[in-house]
Amino acid sequence: MDKKERSAGWIKIMSELTGYLSIEVRTQGEKTIVSDIYSQGAWKANPPIYLDNSGQPCFYMVSLGGGYVGGDRYKAQFRLSENAELLLTTLSSTKIYKSKGNPVFQETDIYLAKGSILEYFPDNIIAYQDAHYEQTTVIRMETGATLLYTELLTPGWAPDRSLFSYDTLKLKTEIYRDNELVVFDHIRLCPEVQDMQGIGLLEGYTHYGSMIVIGEQATAQFLEQLYEHLNIGQSKVRLGLSMLAVSGFTIRILAFSTQVIESVFESCHRMIRKEWFNKQPISFRKY
Repeated sequence: MDKKERSAGWIKIMSELTGYLSIEVRTQGEKTIVSDIYSQGAWKANPPIYLDNSGQPCFYMVSLGGGYVGGDRYKAQFRLSENAELLLTTLSSTKIYKSKGNPVFQETDIYLAKGSILEYFPDNIIAYQDAHYEQTTVIRMETGATLLYTELLTPGWAPDRSLFSYDTLKLKTEIYRDNELVVFDHIRLCPEVQDMQGIGLLEGYTHYGSMIVIGEQATAQFLEQLYEHLNIGQSKVRLGLSMLAVSGFTIRILAFSTQVIESVFESCHRMIRKEWFNKQPISFRKY
């Protein structure tokens, strides 16, 4: 395929997307700067801001449509060069409206070079009545890179006030380190055919959160310290911590509110920034 054909193929792909966002960052001295940023359609990122004096930029991603509807397709690509650091979040919740039979798709590709640090904390995904949402995230890391990545699912409002009126939520995450698959996480919630309150699903809770952390500092000893720090015995939330096959761990959270899960993420994030990077806690200051 020649350059002209490749260009035509890319134009066709872009024309089929509701929104596209690409961000690349690299180091300049002791600071991380933006080397390339591009957006198209109903997705963009606000100009980077610096929440502390570490030289780490933070981007707020914005969906211009106010929510996702049936047939929407979004794609994002993030690339961090060696030793670059980046904070990523969203400006508000990702709201999925009626899309039964015509799903909403979101695809994200991330590349982390050696020594880079990505802290990716999007707001919750809210699935309203008849919502069908499919998300695929592929992360490729080099040894020595650090990743903090979260997901949070919230049931949206329905006219009959039922909690699980959405059609389907599918979230698939693949993480490769040095081209070897080290994490494969696939969440599928389908209230029409699953007992959402049953064992193996939400087990009586209504909200679900997941945090994946990969980094050389993620030892069994650190996980024990984190376990004690998070106060696992509290009754309004159920937590599970597990080591990964590589240097890293996952946290699974079941709760009755978005805020409770966010507080767990924040507590874990604060401890990692202090113990691993000797950095002060940050606030995204959205509300």
